[in-house]
Amino acid sequence: MKKITIAIDGHSSCGKSTMAKDLAKRIGYIYVDTGAMYRSVTLYALRNGLFHANGTIKEEELRAQMGNIKISFKLNKATGRPDTYLNGENVENQIRTMEVSSHVSVIAALPFVRAALVEQQQQMGAEKGIVMDGRDIGTVVFPNAELKVFVTASPEVRAQRRYDELKAKGMEANFDDILKNVQERDYIDSHRATSPLRKAEGAIELDNSNITIEQQQQWLYDQYSKAAAL
Repeated sequence: MKKITIAIDGHSSCGKSTMAKDLAKRIGYIYVDTGAMYRSVTLYALRNGLFHANGTIKEEELRAQMGNIKISFKLNKATGRPDTYLNGENVENQIRTMEVSSHVSVIAALPFVRAALVEQQQQMGAEKGIVMDGRDIGTVVFPNAELKVFVTASPEVRAQRRYDELKAKGMEANFDDILKNVQERDYIDSHRATSPLRKAEGAIELDNSNITIEQQQQWLYDQYSKAAAL
């Protein structure tokens, strides 16, 4: 089968990263979690006092410091999946907190942040053989990807998944707060001026509200097999 580019977009906490990671591992492709890249920029901004008290971002200060933000991925041998590194520090758990989740959509809406990260993402996928997930992979990063998938699920299902994920990691979680965050992020992601979340032309939609992880893994592998055989 030929090497292809696989672009997976979808709403927050819809399981697209799990799908993408599992497929990449199964077929030997490189996996890039673009959401983790935006979360890493958000974590950097929080750590460096780049948010105003009202939650808005100090744009010019962040713009001036974008060159100091280096994001990379390294395989975790214990999990078999890549961890996210911010300036050489493993931040895989820190970027999944509710504090980061509640600020990331503001960061992701900034055109200069998106431009910087999209350029990095396109460089990562230049040789194909890559699975990338996010909000604008099929629409902006790889509009010519051989396989485009758009994943969705109900807000309540996504909030429950996020709640379960945080509790499993021993982190504090409140379902109502998470549901509110999911709904707010959906609105911001879908209505931002730059690269809003939408289904890409030619994308195959999957609503995974009521299917198992194993079923969605097989569904995605079947779609890959069809696309790579063309």
